[in-house]
Order: sequence, then C-alpha cells, then structure tokens
Amino acid sequence: MIRLVFTIISIFIAAELAAQIKPDALAEYRAGNYNTAINICRSEIEAGGVQNVDPYVVMCWSLAKLGRFNEARSFAEAALAVSPYDVRLLEIMGEIDYQQGRNSAALKYFQEYIYLAPEGQRIDIAYYYIGEIYIRLGQFRHADIALSTALHYVPGNAVWQARLAYARENSGELRDAAAAYEKALSLDPQLADAQRGLARVHSALASRQ
Repeated sequence: MIRLVFTIISIFIAAELAAQIKPDALAEYRAGNYNTAINICRSEIEAGGVQNVDPYVVMCWSLAKLGRFNEARSFAEAALAVSPYDVRLLEIMGEIDYQQGRNSAALKYFQEYIYLAPEGQRIDIAYYYIGEIYIRLGQFRHADIALSTALHYVPGNAVWQARLAYARENSGELRDAAAAYEKALSLDPQLADAQRGLARVHSALASRQ
C-alpha cells in the first residue's frame, strides 16, 4: 500500500514538473534556432492571443533574422496596437523599416526607442542603424555622431568602426577617417572594407600634399 501511494505521488510530481517545463522561445532565439523559436511563439500566440506581447517580440526578432520582414511587420503591428510603448516592438519596427528601405519611418522608431529606453538592451543597435540611415541620406556628420555612440557601447566591433571611418571619409575628415580605419583593422586585420577605405584615404591625403 505504501509503495502504491509513493508511486502515485511520484507520477503527480513528474506530471507537475513536466507542465512547468515549457519550451523557451527566447532561449531558442538566442541559440540561433529561429524556426524553432517561431513555432513556439506561434503556439503561445494561438493559446493566449495578443494580450501577452512577449511571444510577439521573439517572433518578430526570429522572423527578422530569417529575412521575413513582411511577416515580422504584421506581428509587430498587431502587438503595437495593444502595447504602443513597448520599446522592444519599437526597435524591431525600426529594423524592419530599415531593411525595407523606409528610412524616415525607421529613424522615427529608433529615435522613439532611444527616448523611451536610453539604456535599453538594444541601444547600441539602435544607434548603429541610425548611423547607417544617415549614411544613406548623405548626412555624414550625423552618421559620425550616431556610429560613435554605438561604438561607445560596443567598442570592439570592427565593422561598425569601419562604417564610422566611412562616414568621416565622406565628410572630408580624412585624418580622422584614417585613424578609424586603422582602429578597425587593429580589431580585424582581414576586414576588406577597412583595407580598401584606408587605401583610399591615404591616396586622398597624398594628393593634398
């Protein structure tokens, strides 16, 4: 009898623990398993509706990583209708608009994100994209400021450092551009964009002498 009771109790405990261990969409996203994260989020959304925006956020991040920006937009817009000041949704909308070439809309979302979350988890990414938008618009000094700020948060990013150098090169700040390209190459000696950029700047500086 005692053994039977113990067995029954063990079954109930195991069932309760199994119910508590749910698939973690965020963990799958962070592991790079984007399709798995999407499937988990889809199940959570179907079960809970739009009241909980967390699965919408991870869904959008995962879809964006796969380049499925139209789908990401539809989920982000649905969640923003319920939670219009969720900074995670504002930031991902900025990324989606950037990738689809809507520069003004993307800039607005990133600026709103920065205003609402000046120390947010994706603040570096927001400033990086703002810098890229300003490069697209030919506003290279603004790009310099934004990319410099992004690098304040992630100083070891060689690609961002090369983009900062490019902005300075195009604003005519050749010596500062050379220094930035050299910094990029110190971080990644094989970075082709930085190699070509530094050669251009050296050539332009030599022609001034």
